[in-house]
Amino acid sequence: MFEIVNKTTRLFVVAFVVVGLNGCFEFDASTLKIGQQAPIMKTKTLADVDGDFSRITSYRYPDERMYQYSLDDALAQGKPVIVEFATPGHCTVCDKQLQVLKGILNKYESEIIIVHMDQYQNPEAFIEYKVTGDPWTFVIDKNQKVVFKRPGRLLYQEIDKALQPLLAVQS
Repeated sequence: MFEIVNKTTRLFVVAFVVVGLNGCFEFDASTLKIGQQAPIMKTKTLADVDGDFSRITSYRYPDERMYQYSLDDALAQGKPVIVEFATPGHCTVCDKQLQVLKGILNKYESEIIIVHMDQYQNPEAFIEYKVTGDPWTFVIDKNQKVVFKRPGRLLYQEIDKALQPLLAVQS
């Protein structure tokens, strides 16, 4: 009897892990899909809030370069755009993700645009991109198509790798 329960428990755990991991690898089918046109919309910029970071982000160490463009203006620049959905005011993983993106921006400042969307300040962007929870990273090509998306914290190398094909096309 114990052996049957044990096997059943193991099967349940394996099924749970497989389903759980499959969900992670599918990256939530309810969000925008790879290849889909990115929603173009006006979002708040640092200029819109008279330079007051507290009115555009809950991030403790904001980088003004992530708040220079409204999403519609960023997508119109003809450069790859990283749209980061992160609300560090209630998410420590989001805080760390924004730190990683500062490093990416330091490396590719003239080649890409990063736009940070804080749920408290740009909730309509979360709705348009169908994002629930955060962080979420979307990489959009110069033709305004989603080419990469991923929930959760990413390593610097993962973001860098996602950008390489887009930067090679620009050169």
